[in-house]
Amino acid sequence: MELILFDLFGLILISSSVCVVASRNPVHSVLFMILTFAASSGLFLLIEVEFLAMMFIMVYVGAIAVLFLFVVMMLNTRLAEYYVSLLRYLPLGAIIGLIFIIEIYFLLNTELNPSPIHSLEVINQYHDWTHHINAITNVAALGNIIYTYYFFLFLMAGIILLVSMIAAIVLTMYRREGVRRQDIYDQVSTDFKKTIYLTNHY
Repeated sequence: MELILFDLFGLILISSSVCVVASRNPVHSVLFMILTFAASSGLFLLIEVEFLAMMFIMVYVGAIAVLFLFVVMMLNTRLAEYYVSLLRYLPLGAIIGLIFIIEIYFLLNTELNPSPIHSLEVINQYHDWTHHINAITNVAALGNIIYTYYFFLFLMAGIILLVSMIAAIVLTMYRREGVRRQDIYDQVSTDFKKTIYLTNHY
């Protein structure tokens, strides 16, 4: 069953990834990108990495993809601008793809294949190590690592996000001369005894 689900999610992932690039409608491309992220989350669930699956759904689908969809629909882009021949980009794409394939080949050769010396070693007796491993979820393990070994980097990331949020607030508070606006402080601190009431005499 897991193999069938893996093949299904993999087929959806590859098909939707191709449709993201091949679709001429930008709205359709964003929708296919959302489907790609959802299929990736399914693959992460199959390998029991629930944290990354939920992060894909919340961050990529819930924030980034929805933002892309909102921007694309608000810009009202002309589809005629995208009706260009893709053959002009074929040589550059072929070169980049060839470089990527060569890098993957050398990576698989050096990292995944065992060395000849270690492959000659023979283990005569089997020892069960499963009872030495404590049952812990990947979310708990990731939390222990982040808050134990990388707590300083985690705090720095929070400070950077705080500074960027404050900068966005400061940019919105910039006032130009000659622009009429409401003064919130004066409106809130108004004395109701000195206000003017409009009455209806009918």
